[in-house]
Amino acid sequence: MLTHAIKSEVTSLKPVDKVRLAEFIFDSLDKPDHALEQKWVAESEKRYKAYKSGKVKGISLAEIREKYGK
Repeated sequence: MLTHAIKSEVTSLKPVDKVRLAEFIFDSLDKPDHALEQKWVAESEKRYKAYKSGKVKGISLAEIREKYGK
């Protein structure tokens, strides 16, 4: 299994090389998903328009704190 082979290799690395490898892996995962971002833009614009038109009522921070006791 490839994962087992990689794990075996990683355990033999020096700590500094393990950190570099971890940083590389995390950086490779941190890529924007443009399709998802566009969906969130559309959703946020829809919610903002609903708020501005009065279809949706805003909730104050004080109301939230009172409801959840924080």
